Amino acid sequence: MGIITVVYNFLWGDLITIPLPGGGSLGLSLLVLLLIPAGIYFTIRTRFLPVRLFPEMLRITREKRVDSSQNAISGVQALVISTATRVGMGNLVGVVAAISAGGAGAVFWMWVTALIGSSTAFAEGTLAQIYKEKDPLYGGYRGGPAYYIHDFISRRRKNPKRGGKSILAILFALSGLICWCGISQVISNSVSSSFYNAFHIPPLYSTIVFVILAAVIVLRKNTTVKVLDIVVPIMAGFYLLVTLFIIVKNIGLIPAVFSQIFQEAFGLRQMAAGGFGAVLMNGVKRGLFSNEAGSGSAPCAAAAADISHPAKEGLLQAFGVFIDTIVICSCTAMIMLLAPTDLVGGLTGMDLLQTAMQHHMGSFGGVFIAVILWLFSFSTFIGILFYARPNVAYLFGDNWLSQTLYKIVALVMLFIGGLAAYTFVWDLGDIGVGLMTVFNMIILLPMSGEAVASLREYERSKKGQSS
Repeated sequence: MGIITVVYNFLWGDLITIPLPGGGSLGLSLLVLLLIPAGIYFTIRTRFLPVRLFPEMLRITREKRVDSSQNAISGVQALVISTATRVGMGNLVGVVAAISAGGAGAVFWMWVTALIGSSTAFAEGTLAQIYKEKDPLYGGYRGGPAYYIHDFISRRRKNPKRGGKSILAILFALSGLICWCGISQVISNSVSSSFYNAFHIPPLYSTIVFVILAAVIVLRKNTTVKVLDIVVPIMAGFYLLVTLFIIVKNIGLIPAVFSQIFQEAFGLRQMAAGGFGAVLMNGVKRGLFSNEAGSGSAPCAAAAADISHPAKEGLLQAFGVFIDTIVICSCTAMIMLLAPTDLVGGLTGMDLLQTAMQHHMGSFGGVFIAVILWLFSFSTFIGILFYARPNVAYLFGDNWLSQTLYKIVALVMLFIGGLAAYTFVWDLGDIGVGLMTVFNMIILLPMSGEAVASLREYERSKKGQSS
């Protein structure tokens, strides 16, 4: 536990503290120091890709799969898988926590983080496509950071690509598998708690149903993508529609809400009160945790896509960050900020969100949040086991035994988490994602030139087609 605490604080704690006017301070963790400058660097190198190429991202979502490999998935299906894992509890509980601690201004900094994070997501998604390989077990393709890290280090050492494994790639793959087991516990605990609060269903019953449904899907060979193709659009679309209904219902309050967001993001009141650091960092940290850009998770799905150009998948993954933070996280923020302050004041976590939703939609509100949390969590669990496939294969080779054993371990963790909250395992999950990010960024930065070159080549080919 002591080692876990030290590593956790090293990754997520404040390594640097900058004093601010009013007696406050700005604490910067290692991950913030890695991801924010890197995101700005990628944004500049891609010539502000998130804004400049946003119409192209939308256009690519309408393209179909290049039918060249049996069981391969399309670029959009890879986007659906990565969206399934990005759009999870962080979009609900995480946004609530950010606003509770940092105020409405945290929302603005979440938006800023998403914009620069899109460029990072482009770089890692494009590299995953460049270095993907055939998947002999599941069909189609596989890849991700473990594979492009391996290739980069092999080339530097002038070793054959299929030579001995890279230590850094092994560490990334192990960190991912640890992270996703930890997330499994968090997922089931949140679901069982919300169902108990909304329907008074004992955690044991809701957990058993959750685990059985998940097992039916993940233990079958190629069911994951088919299920996510249905679940993700429905859950995201339904959540967006309900939020739009709430916005229309409270349309007169919208100018005041946006005014509050921008005033608190830059407000002198927060600066003078020493709270600006909390506003900024809660928004930034929540944005980074929610959109996962730079962590190396989403490239595990991006590599599986059968798409005509690597940059296209990179653009789709950049669009995924937009969906996660600009759309879904903003929906949660609007639900909260449009509720009366005297009603939700002092509340935190799911209690705050469910109370706000009940204000907007009556008794249906609490039920809706429980169901949407279940859908978000269910899709996240299925998605992370898709991520695990190439990493298990990298560590243990191409065999069904290791693939199945990891799925069983994750299902056991899912069951245990539904019955009790083990903070040790949860912290281990946070350490896993933190280490993944560090190992991924060590190689992503020197390899980013390849992603930028791919983007330039793609843009040149587009110009050639249009001329």
